[in-house]
Amino acid sequence: MKIGELANRVGVNIQTIRYYERRGLLPEPERTGSGYREYDEHDVHRMEFILRAKALGFMLSEIRELMDLRVDPTRTADDVRARALEKIADTDAKIRDLQRIRAGLERLVGLCEAHGPVEECALMHTIAVGDAG
Repeated sequence: MKIGELANRVGVNIQTIRYYERRGLLPEPERTGSGYREYDEHDVHRMEFILRAKALGFMLSEIRELMDLRVDPTRTADDVRARALEKIADTDAKIRDLQRIRAGLERLVGLCEAHGPVEECALMHTIAVGDAG
């Protein structure tokens, strides 16, 4: 299949596929005599794996590691589990950061009386002087 068909099958645009090729997540495909890229079902499955891993929050470098684990006969399912546990820990840290940011914003909004000129806004003043607490 050509790149457009692969893109349609997995629900991405052509540039996404080319990007994953440049990043080494998809191997450079064979080309037809006229220069068109030729993809097969293996590429569909590989793209679906990448997209599902991205949906779970894995970065492209982490996805590459997961893909490498799949083809390394010395690796076990425990190695994959360890990567997933690391991702959970990273996600928990991000959630804590977002909760901290939200609490700070809530405090700032609580200071805001939302009337008067912007230069008298307590929220803007607090952001400007860096005392968001």
